[in-house]
Amino acid sequence: MKPTLFVLAAGMGSRYGGLKQLDGLGPNGETIMDYSIYDAIHSGFGKVVFVIRKDFEQDFRDKILSKYEGHIPVEVVFQSTDALPEGFTCPADRTKPWGTNHAVLMGKDVISEPFAVINADDFYGRDAFRVIAEELQRPRDKKGDYCMVGFRVGNTMTENGSVARGVCETKEGLLTSVVERTAISYDKDHNIVFTDENGVEQTLQPNTPVSMNLWGFTPDYFDYSEREFKKFLEKDINTPKAEFFIPLCIDTLINSGEATVKVLDTESKWFGVTYAADRPGVVAKFAELHRDGTYPEKLF
Repeated sequence: MKPTLFVLAAGMGSRYGGLKQLDGLGPNGETIMDYSIYDAIHSGFGKVVFVIRKDFEQDFRDKILSKYEGHIPVEVVFQSTDALPEGFTCPADRTKPWGTNHAVLMGKDVISEPFAVINADDFYGRDAFRVIAEELQRPRDKKGDYCMVGFRVGNTMTENGSVARGVCETKEGLLTSVVERTAISYDKDHNIVFTDENGVEQTLQPNTPVSMNLWGFTPDYFDYSEREFKKFLEKDINTPKAEFFIPLCIDTLINSGEATVKVLDTESKWFGVTYAADRPGVVAKFAELHRDGTYPEKLF
């Protein structure tokens, strides 16, 4: 059974100043998503599901989805603040989305096969899709048998400021924890550094695995997520900025012994538009990838 690609495309793009999911960065106006879909098709994925906000549905269908017709089946689901389990009501002052794992839950009714989750505005590279597609297609005989692509942190940096990364700790190839580090940057000597919770500057080796939100799940993950989301709401429904993130749910399942997450290595170099100043560099990289034959003149 071919896996499904689940694309998280409901984000605001607040730091970038616009809907970066729809920004044409390739030589022919391709979006970062276009490259992800192309790589997914060529790596063995059989369907794409997008989770978006209802308010830009028409723009999204016109500019994005029309391109994929005839190439791969596509479905759209919607994330909204009032999409809550029975018994819960969204507080009137809640404007922030409920987070990435809430977005994943929106796919429950349309995904019944192994699936990979990606961000719409991150470029992951062909090798990353290849390794996760292979892993998702192997036979499984138990629940909670998941995976993620661990990018080497040195392949995920920007020269234009700090980045947030989920720094992974592993044991025998399995994830033991993801610690969110919110301000990883280069120092004056181009070492990769962050300041820990005690205010001490720490150095990361370039090959340290980090999560770029490229996860591999089986459909049982929806049931676990629904259970954990209810617990989250019971505790934090009235906290305006609280979010239900994928690593939060994963960490709970690893600690309870209900899930294992295999960390897959990749040589792919991540890039994305975190800041507006990143844009020219990304445009140049896509032009180069077309010139060197990694991508054809026209993707779709």
